[in-house]
Amino acid sequence: MNLQLEVQRVVEDDGIPGAMQFQSWAEAALNGRLDQAELVVRIVDREESRQLNREYRGKDKPTNVLSFPFEAPAVVESDLLGDLVICAPVVTEEALAQDKPPQAHWAHLLVHGVLHLLGFDHINEQEAEVMEGLEVEILESLGFPDPYQSEREL
Repeated sequence: MNLQLEVQRVVEDDGIPGAMQFQSWAEAALNGRLDQAELVVRIVDREESRQLNREYRGKDKPTNVLSFPFEAPAVVESDLLGDLVICAPVVTEEALAQDKPPQAHWAHLLVHGVLHLLGFDHINEQEAEVMEGLEVEILESLGFPDPYQSEREL
């Protein structure tokens, strides 16, 4: 897998993974699905996340990850998969609230976002099962636990 990854940091925080971690997680999500890709990961604050979520999804609140697939015109050849926008404060709060290791939650959201960029979704139950199954498989290959385990135990 040949991945060109650009990490943009609007927020600085010691808990944010490094570019190498994002790279390995994205490569794991793309493994066997694409031979090469370009990807931008932007780490933002609440306000930017809220603004983008409101503008593109009609939801006036910050969210953990937003995926913006790139669709090149037919005459343009490009490996650009798209952009992921991850809200650092939301990720930190969710990890704490869900009693998950922060690195595991970051990895999950990165993998989740990359799968969205590849066209996977979770709008209906069947799609959700497929996407969640892939997330669990990819995360386990990286040494992270099933992010949905606590939900399944309910």
